[in-house]
Order: sequence, then C-alpha cells, then structure tokens
Amino acid sequence: MRELSARKWIGSKWRPRLATVVIAILIMVMALPLAGLFFFRLYENQLIRQTEAELIAQGAALAAIYAQEVREAGLAPEKLGTSMPPPSTRDRASPYQPIEPRLDLASDRILPTRPAATAASVDPAFTAIGARLSGILAETQKTTLAGFRLLDPRGVVIAGREEAGLSLAAVEEVRAALAGRYASALRLRVPDQPSPPLYSVSRGTKVRVFVAMPVAVSGKVAGVVYLSRTPNNIVKHLYGERGKVALAAIAILGGTLLIGLVFLRTVSRPIYALMERTNRIAAGDRAAIRPLDHHGTREMAALSAAFLDMAEKLHARSDGIQTFATHVSHELKSPLTAIQGAAELLRDSGSAMDEAEQRRFSDNIVTDAGRLNLLVRRLLDLARAENLEPSGESTSLTAALALLPADDRLAVRLEAGARIGLRISAENAAIVLANLIDNSARHGATLVSITAASADGKATIVVDDDGAGISPSNRGRIFEPFFTTRRDSGGTGMGLGIVLALLKAHDGTIRLVDSASGTRFEIILPAA
Repeated sequence: MRELSARKWIGSKWRPRLATVVIAILIMVMALPLAGLFFFRLYENQLIRQTEAELIAQGAALAAIYAQEVREAGLAPEKLGTSMPPPSTRDRASPYQPIEPRLDLASDRILPTRPAATAASVDPAFTAIGARLSGILAETQKTTLAGFRLLDPRGVVIAGREEAGLSLAAVEEVRAALAGRYASALRLRVPDQPSPPLYSVSRGTKVRVFVAMPVAVSGKVAGVVYLSRTPNNIVKHLYGERGKVALAAIAILGGTLLIGLVFLRTVSRPIYALMERTNRIAAGDRAAIRPLDHHGTREMAALSAAFLDMAEKLHARSDGIQTFATHVSHELKSPLTAIQGAAELLRDSGSAMDEAEQRRFSDNIVTDAGRLNLLVRRLLDLARAENLEPSGESTSLTAALALLPADDRLAVRLEAGARIGLRISAENAAIVLANLIDNSARHGATLVSITAASADGKATIVVDDDGAGISPSNRGRIFEPFFTTRRDSGGTGMGLGIVLALLKAHDGTIRLVDSASGTRFEIILPAA
C-alpha cells in the first residue's frame, strides 16, 4: 500500500532511466566528430570561392598583359570583337570595377565536363601575340597549377599548353566572355586516377572551377583569358593523414568509454546502490543502515549521509513509539485490571459482603477510573505538546505566573527577570511552570524560587525548590515517559515529558542541574 501511495504521489509520467540518458549523451559525444563531416560543404564552398578569387586575380593580370600586346600590335578595330557592355556597378565613373566570386557549391548547377574544342581558322596576328605570351603562361602555371587558355575575339585558342588553333566558342562561359561579360562555372572534372573512397562524402572533389574573363581594348572585346583549376579539398588532406585520423577516432572512442566508466562509477553505481539500500531498509533490515561502499562524488556522499541519518531517526522514532506504546499499555493495564477484579468480586460475591466491603471495592473502582481519566488527559496533553506549532507570541514570567491558580501547598517567589521577554505564549509558559511547581509540591517543597536572565538573544530561567530533591539513581530517568516515584499519590510520570515537548516546540531546552539542596531546573528559551 505504501509503495502504491508513493507511485501515485510521484505520478505515472514516463521518465527515462539514468542508463538511457548516459548512453544517449555518450552517443552524442561520439557523433559530434562525425557530424562535423556535414559542415565540410560549407568549408568546401569557401574553397570554391577562394579558388575563383585566385583565378580572377590571375586572369585580370593576364588580361592586362594581353590588352597591352594587342595595343602594341596596332590591330585594326574591325579585327576586334563586339563592344563591351557598360559597367554594371552603381558608380560607373569609378576607375575600379571589382569582380566578386559568385560560385556556390550548394546552389549552382554543376555542368558536364567541358566540351571538346573544334577546328577553326586562326588570325596570324593573334597567333603571334599568343606565341609571345606562351612563355608567361607556362611559368605562371608552374606556380599556380591553373590551366590557361588565351582566346582571340572569335574564341580560337592562341596560347595554352594544348588546343592551340582550335575553337572554344561553343563553351557556355566562353560565349559569355566573348559578349563582354565575366563568367564562371563549376564543371565535372575528369581525374587522372581513381578517387579514394573517402572522397564520396565530398562534392567539391568532383568539380573544377572555370573562369572566362574578357580582354577589353578600346571598348571592344580583344580576346578572352580562360582559366581553370581544381579547388583544394579537406577530404584530400584527411585521406592523406588517414593514419592520424584513425588514431583520433580511437582516441575519441577511448575518451567516450572513459567518460562512461567515470559516470558509471561516480554517479550511476552509487545511485543504484542507494536504491537497493532503500529497499532493504524499507523491508526492515536494520543492518542496511550503514555507509555505502563507494560514494563516487561529494554530493552523493552528502545525499547518502542525509538518507542514512533520516533512516536512523525514523527507526529511532519507531522504537520510541513502540516503547511508548508499551508504557501506555502497562500504565492503563494496572487500573483496568483492578477495576475488572473489583467489578467481578462485586458481581459474584457482592450479596455476601457487608456495606463497608462493598463501599471499599466501589471506591477502588472510582479511584482507578479516575487514574485512567487522568492518564488519558495527560496523554492528550503530551500529544498536543509534541505536535505544537509555535504561535510567534511572546510573554514574560510575570504574565505566565498570573495565569496560575493559587497553590496552598507552597509559595512561589520571582527573584529576578520578571519583565524579560520570552518567545513563547503566556499559556504554554504557564503550563511549563505549573508542571514544575506541581512536581516541587509533590516532593515536599514549601518554596519555589524563579530567576531569569537574558544574554545573546537567549533567556535563561532557573527554577529552584527546597524539597527532597532527586536521588542520583533517578536523575537520568526523570524525562522518561511514565517514570514517577509518586505513583501512589497520583503521579503519572508525564509532567516533565510535557514540559520537554513544549520547550522543544519553541526551540527551548530544559535540564537538571546540580544544587546544594532541593531540585534545580535550568530552562533556555529564545528571548523576545
């Protein structure tokens, strides 16, 4: 029933197991490097743009040289191509007309491999220009690794490592450049050797960047600088360092396993051990109330200590309840047995008894019934005291003593501290003093002296009497429930228990202190 109640309190909402959470975290840790592969495209697109920018810079330099050669050759205007279109920038008067890289690996369509050049006739004047620039192209290619073609205004190759005298006018980007517009394209590349398997994750390894830049002379197209290059690719570097990549993967896997082992030892294992210990304690195994063999972390050790402390207190409370129930049953059993015996005698032999005997047995029944009534009232008083919630009220000794009825058995004298504020209600303070004064009267005292002093937010109250005092053998038992040396005079042994419970409820204490004569109690309460 208790387990069902706890489950109802917690609720039936699905919650993952700790092991499931740990495994999910470890899988995410292992997947992070793999997820990085999907960001290669962003990096490769940057490499594409970088390659295009480099080709633009090289093309601009070669175009300037090409234009200078055309001007120095003094070619007739009719040998030049179409007129250049007006600049597309906002500031057309500016001498600077930059060309920005525009290729995008993610959105641009990758064209097929470049069409083969076709046969065409070549102008000798442009052939001569190409011959003069061929050396420059060859030396530049050794450093930049780019492919160069110089084309005349009709798209015929006049300089380049191969295809001289053939026409590339049908190529899309060349056709745009012949019309006076810069053009670039991504085309499938034909590798010289098979690509490694790891290249399959990269799109950039399969393409080549082509740039066609028009050469302007006197506002007309004097030719085209056609460049191409395969962009650098990170996958190529990874494949070249595959041994180190494998070591890194092993290190990641080992690190993940190490994280899992540390988490298992420091968190998961202590939690499951504490759960198992909880089940044993709930089943009544008191041997389970001991520290765990392994706590893992400081927080887990603190949690375990708090749990075991709570379990010890619960068991101690259970033992106290059991002992208290035993005392109660014993205290109630004696008068009940006496009442039952007297009633049975009156029932069975009452007719044979004289009036005095009948009255004696009847008085015994009344006396024992009165004791039962007194015990029940004192039990109720003790229960109220143990479950009392502080009201936040305050009072003084003068106000508390004013609530007590006059007692002809002894005199009560307030020696000092009559106005000191006490953080307890006047009614509860009066109950405490009434029980102590009653105990003094039952032990033959004729005078009770009360002294109070306040220091550091605490009020100390000393209650002295001139009675018989308490014997050394009984000093350690006076706060035990039902312990009394005056049972024959109506003592229940619960007065000091009620006093102790009331003071605890108000963060106070009481103790028996040594005295030259009589009995002395010291009470400490928060000062108001």
